[in-house]
Amino acid sequence: MTERPILAEALRLFFPLAAAHGALLPFLWVIAGGYELPFAADIPPSQWHAHEMIFGTYGMALAGFLGSAVPEWTDTRPARGRTLLCLAALWLPARLIGAMGADVLSLVAAVFDLAFLLALSMLIGRAMLERRTAKHLAFPFWLLSFAAVEASMRYCWFTRDVALAARLLETAVCIFIVMFSLSASRINVVVINLALDPTGETTPYRPHPGRRHAAAAMTVLYLASALFFPESAVSAWLALAAGAAFLDRLAEWFIGRPAFKTEVAMLALGNAFAGAGFFALGATRLGFDLPRVAGLHMLSIGALGCAVIAVLIIAGLRHTGRDLLHLPWQAHGAALLMAAAAFVRVLPEFDFASGLAPLHHAASAVLWAASFGVWLHGFFPMLATPTVGQEESACH
Repeated sequence: MTERPILAEALRLFFPLAAAHGALLPFLWVIAGGYELPFAADIPPSQWHAHEMIFGTYGMALAGFLGSAVPEWTDTRPARGRTLLCLAALWLPARLIGAMGADVLSLVAAVFDLAFLLALSMLIGRAMLERRTAKHLAFPFWLLSFAAVEASMRYCWFTRDVALAARLLETAVCIFIVMFSLSASRINVVVINLALDPTGETTPYRPHPGRRHAAAAMTVLYLASALFFPESAVSAWLALAAGAAFLDRLAEWFIGRPAFKTEVAMLALGNAFAGAGFFALGATRLGFDLPRVAGLHMLSIGALGCAVIAVLIIAGLRHTGRDLLHLPWQAHGAALLMAAAAFVRVLPEFDFASGLAPLHHAASAVLWAASFGVWLHGFFPMLATPTVGQEESACH
């Protein structure tokens, strides 16, 4: 029996699941529910919303990326078929519970989320063990750290310690930022070189080695300080240092006109949002009159939203046998909508575009959901069919 193309590798199944989750939930919460959740009592709906965005939509997108990228990096056979369906089955129950904000089922959801993250860690760890390489060991390490934060946060919800749960949510965002930085150091080389030379025959771009992991390292120092010493001013200066490292990294995108290509610009914009977000967090911790959520939204919606959409576009095309020379209109549309969602959500918090308040919450949620919906419309048919090369071979 021929295996369905959508089960051929992780991103073919997991990217559409992530996009469908991202497209559906904001409409349920904002439009249908008016920001309320039907079964939320002791856990603030805002924490449910943030958790499902990070561990639900972004978590499944991360699983798709790592589930396909690590086998490619290690030249091993990717997981497929029933293995992918089992992983999806572990991810789904917690999303249904999160969509309702069912406090009483939070620990049940925790079991499924932890099983999903641990299974994914074992999956990518097995590929590295098979090749006896520690080159990409940072990814399973941070994935396990992500799982530890999930377990800790669920425990805080169970004990009603919502203040510590809020700090753990920020830690989860920072861990995701670390993994974005590590991924971008690998993705950027390929994407920028293809933007400069679409033929792929030359590689005119070489990243600066000293810039490769500085942003991730400073983010790690900040998240540790903010989590364990929340009242210390040290975390403020570490946030500023992390922001400076991300903004310094923008030099990688000084490549002239090709920097304005959608796939290149979205990676750059995610990096810029990360830098600005950490600057905002540092300023808030130093006593500046800024809402604390401003920096967090720049990281979660701006940096991670742009990064995730960029990865969905780039990997979605390359892993279906297509190039980045002619992007479908849905790629441009999804990128534009995600960037708009970030700006609409953040600018009123800095007193820019204050006329959008208080409607900017709903407007940003709709734009964020529409971004994933547009991507799903354009890319699901590609992911559900054989790659271009295989299709042509079958025809002959």
